[in-house]
Amino acid sequence: MTDVKADAQTEPAAERATPPLRLEFAGEWRDVPPDRAFVIGREGDLAIDDNPYLHRQFLDVQFRDGLWWLANVGVRLAATVSSAGGAVQSWLSPGARMPLVFERNVIVFTAGPVTYELSLHTEEAPYEISRQVEESMSGETTVMPARFTAMQKQLIVALAEPMLRREGVSMNELPSSTAAARRLGWSMTKFNRKLDNVCDKLDRMGVQGLRGGPGKVATNRRARLVEYAVTSQIVTRADLPLLDDESLREAAAEED
Repeated sequence: MTDVKADAQTEPAAERATPPLRLEFAGEWRDVPPDRAFVIGREGDLAIDDNPYLHRQFLDVQFRDGLWWLANVGVRLAATVSSAGGAVQSWLSPGARMPLVFERNVIVFTAGPVTYELSLHTEEAPYEISRQVEESMSGETTVMPARFTAMQKQLIVALAEPMLRREGVSMNELPSSTAAARRLGWSMTKFNRKLDNVCDKLDRMGVQGLRGGPGKVATNRRARLVEYAVTSQIVTRADLPLLDDESLREAAAEED
């Protein structure tokens, strides 16, 4: 009896299975194999798009040391990785890797003018968001990390509009500054000034990828702003009416 009991105690540890991981992109699901790296990019196991701005091999997912890991194997693009509700968020820069510790991990990244979103799901996540944090993200007791004026928030919504309006689509074209300014009825001078103010405010909070200066491409800064604002729920679909708010348009006209 003793030998049988010992075997019963040790057998589960020896045969412990790798927790399954599933990837969702553009409404399609696939299982991620546990015995090799799963490559995401213009080519690979998940060929996202033929977008020339996207690396042939951008992200890889693999199971190591008892955890699923996401690595950025590109040389130029970064990705925003967040928990499902946006309460926890990380910026995955080229060469970096991080464990996938939540039940649903949302990955958002931009290549050229297009923003992509995919998610990785596991039913055996090692961590979960506490109830207190979830309640703070529900809208009833949200404490925003930064305060934005109505027009600053309107600017963010104008840039994020395609992502906020998406219906199960995982690719969205980022509006140009000219298109977003036209959508708001603003001059380019006003738009660029307010964009600078929003990015400076988030940069002071420690949000990476928003600092201007030599070598910084304007598209990258706008893309990073949209990624952060949507995944952290600074703006949501409920904010879309701001784009057609007549009182804000009148206030903007008075500023000119």
